[in-house]
Order: sequence, then C-alpha cells, then structure tokens
Amino acid sequence: MTNTNQIVGRFGERLAVRHLIARGLVPLDRNWRCPSGEIDVVARDGPVLVFVEVKTRRGAKFGAPAEAVSADKARRVRRLAARWLATHGAGDRRQVRFDVVAVLLGADTVGVRHLRGVF
Repeated sequence: MTNTNQIVGRFGERLAVRHLIARGLVPLDRNWRCPSGEIDVVARDGPVLVFVEVKTRRGAKFGAPAEAVSADKARRVRRLAARWLATHGAGDRRQVRFDVVAVLLGADTVGVRHLRGVF
C-alpha cells in the first residue's frame, strides 16, 4: 500500500469510527492484527459484537467502496473474528455481526455508508 493510500485508509477508518460512535456503537478494538491479517474495528452494539470492515475510496471510478469487500475478504474477516474471539475469551457466548462501513471521499463531499450484517 502506498503512503497516500495508507493516509486515505486511516482517515476513512477515523471517519468510520466516529460514525459508529454517533450511532451508539462502542469501539473495543481498532486495527487488531494477528499473523493471518487485520480486523479494522471491533465494536459492541448493545449485546452484539460487531466486526467492521472499513473500505475507503477517493472516488467512484472503480466502483463503490463496499464493492471491494469480496467473498474472499468476507471469509478472511470471519476467520479473523474467530481468532479475535478466541484471543479475548469471548467464545460462542456472544451474538456476532459483520458490518461494512464504506467511505467515499469526493472532491467536495464525504459520504459514509454503514451496511449492517452484510456477511
């Protein structure tokens, strides 16, 4: 990832976390890493544990940001969520949801779209 892409990605993640907090979710972890990959955001939505994939794009030339979450990416996030749960002792005691927050940075506008339970 280039430096510009990293900056854009971090900015998008900050916007996504603000958006989640504004909707009542409580962030528990950000950019959690293990040897298999990274989970962008882990949050609590009442009794539900939410694993959030954040996708940020600087325009729609290559499609909407959420379109970048492929079936392979969804499977990877699910595997990572299982590792997060095992690492944090949460096991199967919690209800789990997988969300995508799509951030689109336009020339004059910023759009944030929260897709709940998408995979």
